[in-house]
Amino acid sequence: MSNRFIVDAHLDLSMNALEWNRDLRLEVEEINRREAGMNDKPDRTNATTSFPELRKGNIGLVVATQIARYVSPESTLPGWNSPEQAWAQTQGQLAWYKAMEEEGEMVMIRNKAELEAHLALWNNRESKEKKPIGYVLSIEGADSFITVGHLERAYNYGLRAVGPAHYREGRYANGTDSNGPLNQMGQDLLKEMDRLNMILDVTHLNDEAFWHALTIYQGPVWASHNNCRAFVDHNRQFSDEMINALIERNAVIGIALDAWMMVPGWVRGVSTPESTNCTMEIMADNIDHICQLSGNADHAAIGSDLDGAFGTEQCPYDLKTIRDVQKVFTLLEKRGYDDASLDKIANGNWVSFLRRTL
Repeated sequence: MSNRFIVDAHLDLSMNALEWNRDLRLEVEEINRREAGMNDKPDRTNATTSFPELRKGNIGLVVATQIARYVSPESTLPGWNSPEQAWAQTQGQLAWYKAMEEEGEMVMIRNKAELEAHLALWNNRESKEKKPIGYVLSIEGADSFITVGHLERAYNYGLRAVGPAHYREGRYANGTDSNGPLNQMGQDLLKEMDRLNMILDVTHLNDEAFWHALTIYQGPVWASHNNCRAFVDHNRQFSDEMINALIERNAVIGIALDAWMMVPGWVRGVSTPESTNCTMEIMADNIDHICQLSGNADHAAIGSDLDGAFGTEQCPYDLKTIRDVQKVFTLLEKRGYDDASLDKIANGNWVSFLRRTL
């Protein structure tokens, strides 16, 4: 198996640490051992991701999230009952990232100089020291911004990318399994993001909000973790028309490993990776589809979303931990992808994007 340097553009690390109560400094086997007998979360004992596994997989740079949804009284989604509570949750998540920095486990990447220094560290193969996982801070769903003015506060502590929506109705935009363009707050948020030169993550925007956002946003755009509707015909995925629009914006699209985004008709808690033949070949299919649409390997990449409220019970069965993301490059090589293209998919596309925008 190859061991290319990988950039993974979507990991909910702080959510796992605080809401799942996982100490990510431990080996995955130990995290899962400690969860024996627990059933409060759907993926207990099925974790794939920890700092040791990231290092074993040569995944040295990630986009790490803050996430806290506001829910109205009638909502059936899990979340927080006020924007203020959601904001406080994201600040707790930030405190965890800072604690991990103090432990030498992570380092925040806020600008190009920090990016280049971190890449140089990981490219130094002679060094035997434990290398910190670099992270660009993103937020999945903007509900926790109590006001648009809170965006600048977040930028000042290091936030660089914003996904305005998550699932269903949001305070700024509606996401997966909903409809409607950006509301006025959402439009104001994008104007403020433009002013701060932040990255717009269009992942989870419903179709109307996606096209509305691309029309009004002038700054850099990416899709951190989004698969192709050509394989799973659901609004969570992107149609070819949407992918082509992102290609025109010089965006990068990270392919995710959640089985319900990979296998048509997946039923949570019923379907299994083995029964649906969910393998890493499907990840390769999604990457290849984007490359065929663009005519090159400049826009497809990795955004695994591993342990984003799912684990080995709901991802390819030939992936046991996040280090197995490396397997996709062997599969793509068999399809005729050369080393230069594989390096772009593994890290180069995300790195080039960050060099342009930070």
